[in-house]
Amino acid sequence: MAEGIDTPAYGELDAAAPETSQRPETTSVALSQEASQWLAANVEGFAGRGRVAKFGFGQSNPTFRLDGDSGSFVLRRKPPGVLLPGAHAIEREFRVLQAIADTVVPAPRVFALCEDDRLLGAPFYVMELVEGRLFYDQRMPGVEPEARRALFEAMCRAVASLHSVDPAGVGLADYGRAEGFLGRQVALWTRQYRASETRRIPAMEQLIDWLPRNLPEDQAARIFHGDLRLDNMIFHPSEPRVTALLDWELSTLGDPLADFAYHSIAWWIEADLFRGFADLDRVAMGIPEWPDYLQLYLDLSGRTDRPDWDFYLAFAFFRIAAILQGVRRRAETGQASSADAAHVGAKAEPLAKLGWAIAVAGHGATAPGGRS
Repeated sequence: MAEGIDTPAYGELDAAAPETSQRPETTSVALSQEASQWLAANVEGFAGRGRVAKFGFGQSNPTFRLDGDSGSFVLRRKPPGVLLPGAHAIEREFRVLQAIADTVVPAPRVFALCEDDRLLGAPFYVMELVEGRLFYDQRMPGVEPEARRALFEAMCRAVASLHSVDPAGVGLADYGRAEGFLGRQVALWTRQYRASETRRIPAMEQLIDWLPRNLPEDQAARIFHGDLRLDNMIFHPSEPRVTALLDWELSTLGDPLADFAYHSIAWWIEADLFRGFADLDRVAMGIPEWPDYLQLYLDLSGRTDRPDWDFYLAFAFFRIAAILQGVRRRAETGQASSADAAHVGAKAEPLAKLGWAIAVAGHGATAPGGRS
């Protein structure tokens, strides 16, 4: 079973905007009668002639607002063209969302999966439209410090809720192989990087050598989301609460600590590089310091151990660099879903350098300017 690859990466949006609108960026287009009939037959509550308008977010799987006479939904589709093996795995997204529907994990309800590419040119699935706040900038500009801290804590709770679910208990025991997960992930993202490589990045070469020689022990299997960024979370319109985790194409069974480390990389990234906050006054902004945020996660997860965060963070940066290299490749081949893909993809090298710096200097127990 493939562990997904080639995920969407951060888009570059206006840092002055505290949150993004969920309004589509394109004019709606009517679907064919055949597609509308399929939706009416397979999507609970759908009626009428369907119309779709593309949202502006997402570098990988195009995502649309789907409107019918009966209301609005979200349609998520694979991109057209030749794709990397195992990439854009919307079928896996659909399965995991269906499995966790009745758990404590905040997630949108899914309705139907269509694997026939004749209707819309590629496989797709339909899920509910969750209204709320969607932030793209980790600094949450325009949000008051007290409210910002509450939103960060809500993020942490959402991540911990996912990692509390027993995969076997929701029918996902065969969703991936937990044994040797990190070793396979390092090999997977090395292959992904090689498949997308356009120029040599020395820090990536160093990480490709270092990571397999420093693998920690296996952790108990949990649902590994794979892309737990702020902009893959919808927050309640007014409360500090996550109402939906989005973008599950990389999900599998694996090490929850690797999932959490990837979620946490903004503490090591400077603001001008990639919307991080390593060089900002986090206390004044209401952003929890890394040790406090980590401790909240450990407490919510019921953990008392202190994992090897140097490895987990170095791997997280290796992984995001490989992801961004994939974005850069898609930009060069004309397959990118977002107009800023080339700019985003160019950040692969500086992020790889951050990962290598953590690996050799051992800063995983704290964050720049923080405390251990």
